[in-house]
Amino acid sequence: MKRRRFIRNLALGSASLPFVSNGFGMQAIRQKLFNFSTGAEDRVLVMIRLNGGNDGLNTVVPIDQYANLMIHRSEIILPQNQLLTVTPEVGFHPQMQGMKDLFDQGKLSVVQNVGYPDQNRSHFRSMDIWTSGSLDVNETRGWLGRYFDSYNPTYPSGYPNASYPDPFAISMGSEVTATCQGIAANFSHAVSNPNNAVNLYQGGFSNDGSYYGNHVEFVGTIIEQTNSFGQVIHSAAQAGNSLSALYDPTNTLATQLKYVAQMISGGLKTKVYVLSLGGFDTHDNQADATNLQAGTHAGLLKKVSDAIAAFQDDLQLLGLEQRVVGMTFSEFGRQIESNASLGTDHGDAAPLFLFGTCIQSGIIGPNPTIASALPDQAGIPMQVDFRDVYASLLRDWFQVPSNEVQQLFSHQVQFYSLAGTCNVGNEEIPVAEEKILIYPNPTPSNIFIKVNLAEGMATAEVRDVNGATVRQVFNQHYSDGLHTIPCDLEGLPAGTYFLTVINAGRTRVEKVVKTKN
Repeated sequence: MKRRRFIRNLALGSASLPFVSNGFGMQAIRQKLFNFSTGAEDRVLVMIRLNGGNDGLNTVVPIDQYANLMIHRSEIILPQNQLLTVTPEVGFHPQMQGMKDLFDQGKLSVVQNVGYPDQNRSHFRSMDIWTSGSLDVNETRGWLGRYFDSYNPTYPSGYPNASYPDPFAISMGSEVTATCQGIAANFSHAVSNPNNAVNLYQGGFSNDGSYYGNHVEFVGTIIEQTNSFGQVIHSAAQAGNSLSALYDPTNTLATQLKYVAQMISGGLKTKVYVLSLGGFDTHDNQADATNLQAGTHAGLLKKVSDAIAAFQDDLQLLGLEQRVVGMTFSEFGRQIESNASLGTDHGDAAPLFLFGTCIQSGIIGPNPTIASALPDQAGIPMQVDFRDVYASLLRDWFQVPSNEVQQLFSHQVQFYSLAGTCNVGNEEIPVAEEKILIYPNPTPSNIFIKVNLAEGMATAEVRDVNGATVRQVFNQHYSDGLHTIPCDLEGLPAGTYFLTVINAGRTRVEKVVKTKN
């Protein structure tokens, strides 16, 4: 058995050893892994897995399709007047008040109809696809693991060390995440409680020069790494803090997110945190027949919504809002038609959420179309490939060059503008050809727009969250190249707006947050 297969099997097969991890600190990540720009080196991504297949139609309800939804899921669909109206066309489940508030504050977005081609409705295969970012059944690495491997083919040897003491990724719980699986090892570290340092037995690992001796020595090295990382994580948790009073101690997801805030505030330079909440395989009793606002799914959505709202409140109180962006994901959605057990069966595409001050807030993509008559077992068709969401976050949030991002995925990536809207100052920051830089952002009054334009007519407008134009910025002929253009936002109420630039047949959108004077 090759060493890389040996350690991969050990990592995935042993819940008692929550260790297979790496030791990259901020400098290593910036210089070797992500080639971060100065503006992205401290950024963090939090990923929340909704394990089991979340029912998107009971989470983000397409109000404009309500009549036909009543035909197909009358036993479980909420009365329309009980939905939390987000836009005239979209409503949230009534247990999602926390996330509704974040949406109103410009700190939450919904990406509609996310999935992958030819959906496999198996939990195991579908989650393999989501964590690997590949439809290739032979791909055993995670989508982040592939990227790490491309910059660090000798890992895990040599880590941690004095220069790079922190793990790159943390999986909250007892198992490492397959998202960060590399060739030789997993680049994440499993943490159940950062306040309890891991201290695995390190003695008795000697190499007698044999085949098995080499592997035993390797295990000893990994355990030594684990203990080193455990101490670093423990120290950060002790130095960190949590200020929000909104965390529910009985909500396991909220507890995980509280730990994440504590580690970030304590100075840990880990870049990615992966969390999980189970129970979303709602084949029966998804809703309570006597109270449609209750039931299994309602309770789960409340946990997710309350936990994310508390976490975002904590980040604001800790002064960390502009460093952290989060997303939810699930292996598939549910079928459009409910079953005979007050539940739903495995389906296809579903919405996912992005949250944080720096995300492109709003509803991204159209509502699914629900016909009055459906094929048997019909799901929601995919319109956004989940791999494009991953790719866009790498480009927008971590500022990885587009060509490097494309190399991670076998399909032609379609980039969406999803994150990275927090820019401050007026320093000379390079602007990628497809990006718009807005500074200062947030702002109480005026902004500058740095944008690459192709020669010809270009139009820019500021629009509100309902899509109405509230300020015309320019509508004129520009030469080819980078332009810096002022925009006066005086007189607009505080809130979230979207700068839309149309030029050379393409439309680019970036979020602008207007604060009070």
